[in-house]
Amino acid sequence: MKILVISLAGIGDTLLATPLIHELRANFSNARIDVLTKEAGARDLLKNNPHIQHIHYKNLMRCGKWEALAFLEKLRDEEYDLSVNTHPQSRAVYRAAAWMIGARVRVSHFYDRIRLWDRFLCNRNLKQDYSRHSIDNNLDLLSLIGASPKLARHEMEVFLSPSDEAWASDYIARNKWNGKVLLGMHVGSGGTKNLPLKRWPLNHFIELVKKLNHLRPELQILLFGGPEEASAHAKLLEQADPANTHEVKTPDLRLAAALIRHCHAFLSVDTALMHLAAAMKISNQMVIEAPTLNVTNWPLGPDCTVIPNPMVNGKGLDFYRYDGGPIKGSREQLIRIMESVTVESVLEKVLQKV
Repeated sequence: MKILVISLAGIGDTLLATPLIHELRANFSNARIDVLTKEAGARDLLKNNPHIQHIHYKNLMRCGKWEALAFLEKLRDEEYDLSVNTHPQSRAVYRAAAWMIGARVRVSHFYDRIRLWDRFLCNRNLKQDYSRHSIDNNLDLLSLIGASPKLARHEMEVFLSPSDEAWASDYIARNKWNGKVLLGMHVGSGGTKNLPLKRWPLNHFIELVKKLNHLRPELQILLFGGPEEASAHAKLLEQADPANTHEVKTPDLRLAAALIRHCHAFLSVDTALMHLAAAMKISNQMVIEAPTLNVTNWPLGPDCTVIPNPMVNGKGLDFYRYDGGPIKGSREQLIRIMESVTVESVLEKVLQKV
């Protein structure tokens, strides 16, 4: 049996699909299980996963139309028996990709704004449930293929190698951070649609870091992110104390994960790095509530605090649903929403955790 897990929505969503991948292996022990992803970071985090035979990687949203069609045609030649579109992939283009790959059984969820052709793109469908986490929505798909959960626990899985762990330990040693309290921080967010508007304002982050530099000078603040955060990091570092505020640059996301594991606390909005910190079982995780946070993507860290947003107030689904659209509201409204989380409220929680 040949199974293709299609996870094209993002890095965090691919992490949330790893419990399903493990369950597929538990249910179909002799199957070949491959994964298709469009994010390099997702590909990196899936490496060494013992339940996967091959990772197909292609950003179908950025390559040309003919290049994308040629890639999908090549996957069609693999003649998969089953493809599984993981939650949440609400855009019809993701189901169209499954249809073009052409597995005999194509499994997906029905999302908001369902169209008639969705019933043909994937031929076994289950309505998504906003009251259940994405991990559980994914596991619900097992019922469509005659399978059921067999594992006692379902956790996000990243299989770091000894060399990954050694690199992080060496990085800590070279920077003389051994024995020091490390606060990981991610100032960014997803870059598609209008998702950058769910970021906590950079000037708030700057003020927070300056206050922490003053109140907790022994605290080492590590700024995580990729090239898309470089500009924000540069502005923040201009005003922060260079003795205890550092931009972390890692060659890939696996090494970032290995380094995050050394952190005593981690602060972000709901991003891929939020899920990665949870997967690394970071204690003292803090998440600033944004309009995109809801039950389906709730952080699953062992000790996580959600810092309330007074203008969201637990009603993220009023702002953002899995219908292929952006966050509801004008640019000005969404900026005001994230500005409503004060520096003082975040500082209070951080000081409690570190």
